[in-house]
Amino acid sequence: MSLSNRRSILIAGAALLLSSACNFSPVYGPEGAGSKLEGRILFDAPDSRDEYILVRQLETRLGRADPAPMSLTYSVSNSSSSLGTTATGSTTRLHRYGSLSYTLKNTATGETITTGSFRNFAAYSATSNTAATLASERAASERLMTLLADQLVDRLNLLDPALLP
Repeated sequence: MSLSNRRSILIAGAALLLSSACNFSPVYGPEGAGSKLEGRILFDAPDSRDEYILVRQLETRLGRADPAPMSLTYSVSNSSSSLGTTATGSTTRLHRYGSLSYTLKNTATGETITTGSFRNFAAYSATSNTAATLASERAASERLMTLLADQLVDRLNLLDPALLP
């Protein structure tokens, strides 16, 4: 490849980077959605262990606020299904499926800012030891709620900051 062809490719690549970077605004920048969410959302009180883990992760990522200009209501559900079995019919691998539905509202007006739902899963192994299997199931459930909370934070961070009070 000749030197002039290399230069034109490098210049075109630099121009592409500069043109795409003009529309970029960091989530945690001064005007980003992340900075407008931190410490400004009141979460529903948890009613179960799974909800507690979810809210704990949300508060870790977004902070705790009371009173707050926004409130988040959520609904969590989960289930298990066997994935792997032995020739004798014993289950060796399980999936823990979870879904999260949420609504973010303006506390002052009661107006809905955004709503949505999504699913995720975590896998764990079943052994012949009941205590180890229960520990694996609990750990998978905790990982699942952490995944769902992180997904929710990512979705909220993608909101247009102009929509937030």
